[in-house]
Amino acid sequence: MSETTTTTPSTDGATRGQQLSALWQDYPLIRHLVTAAIGLAVVIVVLTAVDDFQATKLTEMAYIAIAAGGLTLLTGLNGQISLGHGALMAFGAYTTALLYDDREVGTPLVVVVLASVLVTVLVGILIGIAAARLHGPYLAGATLTLAIAVPEIGKYFDQLGGDQGLRLFVPEIPQWATDIAYYLTGSDPSRSKYVAFLAWVTLIVVFILLANLASSRIGRRWAAVRDDEVAAELAGIDLTRARVSAFVVSAAAAGAAGAMFALAQRTVGPLGFSLNLSLTLLAIVVLGGLGSLTGAILLSGVLVFLPQIVMDLGSGADLDATRASQMATLTFGLVMVLVILLAPRGLMGGVRALGLRLRAARAGRRTPPATGGASSSGAAPSPTTDPASPSSTAETAEPDDGSTPITTKKGTS
Repeated sequence: MSETTTTTPSTDGATRGQQLSALWQDYPLIRHLVTAAIGLAVVIVVLTAVDDFQATKLTEMAYIAIAAGGLTLLTGLNGQISLGHGALMAFGAYTTALLYDDREVGTPLVVVVLASVLVTVLVGILIGIAAARLHGPYLAGATLTLAIAVPEIGKYFDQLGGDQGLRLFVPEIPQWATDIAYYLTGSDPSRSKYVAFLAWVTLIVVFILLANLASSRIGRRWAAVRDDEVAAELAGIDLTRARVSAFVVSAAAAGAAGAMFALAQRTVGPLGFSLNLSLTLLAIVVLGGLGSLTGAILLSGVLVFLPQIVMDLGSGADLDATRASQMATLTFGLVMVLVILLAPRGLMGGVRALGLRLRAARAGRRTPPATGGASSSGAAPSPTTDPASPSSTAETAEPDDGSTPITTKKGTS
């Protein structure tokens, strides 16, 4: 005699929810593409609501976040400290300016951006190979030399514009972009908004690639080298190849950021790539959370918009322009100090730790005390982390020669 099982709608809904959750967790590419689609929709909505000045600020936020995202993988995931990413941005920006210097040259924009990335990748290969055996402060010192030397070199070549730099024109807005903007807003887009759209599309594409690399076998090898070089080498991982590949990927992101910088500023000169830019990028990576791409975006927004907000408030309080500017710098410095004190692992690290505490508190209220010091559930839930975050407790790296994988734990040697 057979029994019939009655499935309620609530059970079906729970099952489908579990299946979607498993799909979301097990297939990072799908997760990243969905997030990118949502982000693109948000960008379009925001750009239709802001003026040209705010669009310019959004462009600045985008290219800073692109460069910081590449540095996040290098520093947070592979453990290499670079102070020369401002100089790498210069290679991408100068390449864009040289290709767009003449109005008669109809080079497609996609080709220009790819050429800028390619040039920066070649530079990154050379620097990565030369610095592959350097660690910690020695690598930081070598890249610091790069950050100081590259802007100075540009002053002595007339082809690069000398002290004044190179001017370039913003590409014409294609008809399809004009039609879409007119359909959504009822007006033609300005060039500032068009460049902002290009910058954010570039950011979305770059971050999809970075996030998928971070969650792939390549990313696990980088993390294994970061956590324990000896164990990684014994597992068959080529340390030099891992370091160089991480540096090259980071340089490619810097090249794309430099191309967007050139389109936004319309002038490329030595002053735009001073040591201050490289230090700012490193500060964004550290304060946003080592290895967190989300933190890189958020801190880039804080860096760009917080000073302007404070200056506007200062002007409203009858402060002169000089004092309002000083107040903006002071406020940003206080924010940095507060993040360091309240969230030593960075902004996203603090958010992640807070989420774990709240989850543990909810689990403690729902689960009755168990004998023997163990919870009745048997195990604590594993947190969902940023794909590029180094906060995961265990990572499995596949060696280059196909031998047995090795699992490394952060904080162990």
